Amino acid sequence: MANDVTAVVMAAGLGTRMKSATPKHLHPLLGRRLVDWVVQAARDTGVERVVVVTSPDAADTFRDVEVAFQEQPRGTGDAVRSARETLQGFSGDVLVLNGDVPGLSSGTLRALLETHRSAGAAGTVLAFEPDDVRSYGRIVRDGDGGLARIVEAKDASPEELELREVNSGIYVFAADKLWPLLDRLQPQNAQGELYVTDTLGFLVEDGETVAVHPAATAWEVEGINTRVELAFVAGKLRDRLNERHMLNGVTIVDPQSTWIEAGVEIEQDVTIHPFSVVRGDVRIATGAEIGPFAYVRPGTRVGERAKIGSFVEVKKSEVGAGAKIPHLSYIGDAEIGEGTNIGAGGVTANFKHEPGVPKQRTRIGKNVRTGIHNVFNAPVEIGDDAWIAPGAVITDDVAPGSLAGFAPRQETKEGWVYEKHGKHDS
Repeated sequence: MANDVTAVVMAAGLGTRMKSATPKHLHPLLGRRLVDWVVQAARDTGVERVVVVTSPDAADTFRDVEVAFQEQPRGTGDAVRSARETLQGFSGDVLVLNGDVPGLSSGTLRALLETHRSAGAAGTVLAFEPDDVRSYGRIVRDGDGGLARIVEAKDASPEELELREVNSGIYVFAADKLWPLLDRLQPQNAQGELYVTDTLGFLVEDGETVAVHPAATAWEVEGINTRVELAFVAGKLRDRLNERHMLNGVTIVDPQSTWIEAGVEIEQDVTIHPFSVVRGDVRIATGAEIGPFAYVRPGTRVGERAKIGSFVEVKKSEVGAGAKIPHLSYIGDAEIGEGTNIGAGGVTANFKHEPGVPKQRTRIGKNVRTGIHNVFNAPVEIGDDAWIAPGAVITDDVAPGSLAGFAPRQETKEGWVYEKHGKHDS
C-alpha cells in the first residue's frame, strides 16, 4: 500500500473562527500541531509520500513532508489541484485529507482504502453520522449503496435533510481520474472558490463507480473550527493516549486528570498520579513514580524507580535511578545522580544565562542529600555523597563527601560527610 498511495493534506486556510493570529492547522494539540496529527495518521497507515498544501508564508514550518503551495485560499478543489505538479507522474491512489482532523486514525484510513479498492471505485468518500448534522452535505446513496450525490444543506429537500449520513471531506481518488476532474471545476461563489466535492458528482455523471465508506467514530473525522471543538478533541486524544499507555503496563491513577503528550515514552510499571502533565520528548523508565500535580517537560529522562513528587517541575534534566525529588521543587537543565534526594523547595537557577548563550547545567552527583530551600546557581557541580545545609544558595562546586551551605554565604566543609558517616556504598 505504501508505494501506490499518496496523501494530500490540505492546510492552507486561516480558520478565522478560531479567532487567532495562528493559522488553524498550526494550533498546538498534545505535543503536535493539528496538521501534524493528520500527517502522522497517514504515515501510520503505511503511506510514505505525504504532500502538505499550505500557504507560501507557512512553508518553512513543515519538515519531512513534501510541500505544495496554494497562493490564494480558493477552496478545496484549488488546494488539491495545487499538488498536481508535485505529483506529476504518480499513477496510484490519492488520499485527500483535511489538516484540521487530528482525531483521524490510521485504522479508519486503512478501512477507507480497503473499501475503495474492493469496490474498484474511481473515487470514495468517507462518511459519518454526527450527533448534530448541522450544515454538512448529506450523502445520498444509490440502489447499490454507492454514491448517488452529495447534497449541500441549503439545497436539500426536507426528505434529504432528514438523512443522518454526511460528508467528512475526506476522499480517495484514482490519480488518473482526479486530475482531469479538477480541470472541470467551476467557481461556486463570488470568491471564486472551487470545491473538490464537485469532482464526485462528475464521476457519477461519467458513469464511474463512487463508493461510500462510513466512519465508525464520528469525532475522529469532524474538523476543528473553534477552540471549543479543539478542547473537545484534546480530551478524546488524551483518553486515547492514556489508554495506550495503560494497556502497555503503565498505572495512571486518574486518566481524566492526567495529560500525556504524543511522543512521551513510558516503560512498564510506572505510576502516574492525578493532575500530572508530561510533555513532549520525555522518557520514563520502569518503576518510576510521577506524583500529583507534577509537570514533566520536554528533554527529561527519569530513571528506574526514580520519583518526581507533588508540585515538582522538571525540564530538560536527567533524574538518575532511585533518585527522589519528593515535593515543591523546580529542576531544570540539570543532572541528578542515582540515589540522590532533593529536599523540598529545591531550585536550579540560571542567573548567568545570557541571550543567545546555552543555559548552564547543574550537576548533582550520586547519593547527595540536599536540604530544604536550596538554590543551585548554574553552572555548579555537587560531588557524590555530599550534603547541602537547609536554606543555602550554592554558587561554587562542592567536592564529594562534603557538607556545604550555611547562609548567608556558602561555606564548604570538605570531607565532613565521610568523617561523620563514612563513604556511601554506591
